[in-house]
Amino acid sequence: MTEAPNGLQSLDQLIESLDQALTDKDWDRLSELNLQVKTTVAPVMAQLEAGELSVEPVRERLERLQAFCDEASAGATEARKEAEQALKGVNRNRNAARAYQNVSGNRPK
Repeated sequence: MTEAPNGLQSLDQLIESLDQALTDKDWDRLSELNLQVKTTVAPVMAQLEAGELSVEPVRERLERLQAFCDEASAGATEARKEAEQALKGVNRNRNAARAYQNVSGNRPK
């Protein structure tokens, strides 16, 4: 069986890019890279089905990709929670400022 590394190299590069974007918490870049997953994995699977690749290297990369997806999902959930907390803080500050304005604006002269 002849190993055709191009598909695996592309998959490795994508996984590295995804990992870097996750490390940087670059959600826009992650979204862009996510669109490339299917088009990067499809040729690898075609090479595997054609017998051009061994099962083990493909399985290893797909497991890495799955682990990344799990980690990215957890990271996105955490980022969403942080954003929600930040928005709640902003709303509390806004409400406190309004209350202060109402109290300070209603003082007898």
